[in-house]
Amino acid sequence: MNLFKRNMIIYKTPEEIEIMREAALVVSRTLGKVAEEIKIGVTPKYLDKMAEDYIRSQKAIPGFLGLYGCPSTLLISVNEQVVHGLPTDKPLEDGDVVSVDCGAIVDGFYGDHAYTFEIGNVKPEVSKLLQVTKECLYLGIEQCNTSNRIEDIGFAIQQHAEKHGYGVVRDLVGHGLGRSLHEDPQVPNYGRRGRGKKIQNGLTIAIEPMINMGTEKVLQLDDKWTIVTADGLPSAHFEHNVAVVDGKALILSTFDFIEKALAEK
Repeated sequence: MNLFKRNMIIYKTPEEIEIMREAALVVSRTLGKVAEEIKIGVTPKYLDKMAEDYIRSQKAIPGFLGLYGCPSTLLISVNEQVVHGLPTDKPLEDGDVVSVDCGAIVDGFYGDHAYTFEIGNVKPEVSKLLQVTKECLYLGIEQCNTSNRIEDIGFAIQQHAEKHGYGVVRDLVGHGLGRSLHEDPQVPNYGRRGRGKKIQNGLTIAIEPMINMGTEKVLQLDDKWTIVTADGLPSAHFEHNVAVVDGKALILSTFDFIEKALAEK
């Protein structure tokens, strides 16, 4: 499936970036609602329905539902599932790690980001994978400025992940974002310093490290959606939407709603 329909980067105006911030914050609040509800015994399908209802209550449109034939509002990937997991009726279990990826459309523009949750008592080595993957996200964001090029983002992510012995997924990448969910440029989570397109003001991208406990190699299941690690070891996934404004990265999405909900549990 070629998700990238365009052959050029579409730079956004300040007004368009503000709409994209609104779309990203709808997703942020939705993931905050997920954080309130996610626990042992909850089913992904329950979370999916709740998320769809909440997004519509915000006068926004679920961004994934129906796109490329996607049957759900959330993509929920458990343990060895890397991304694109379809919600099921199988209750979440103690020790699971669960990537929840969500999109929303506001006034024609997409928001799209993700967070990996710990369910109950997660093994310390798996918790560390999640922590390092989140660190990779913010290290990548730091490199998203007009002094750098696109591969500087992936270089920072790759260096940090591989320093800890983790596999950096090659087959899936971050992406430009705007009126389409997937625009140019592709934003790999690996790269060589100083390579790729020059980063310019008005760039809007989704940065999303997908980091595996073991091999970087992945497989697609027969459902034609779910991506899993080739060795069956856990994976983690965190994603933010970023705009380049005044030469620097402006994070349009936030984990604040998630972190507040988790702290109150």
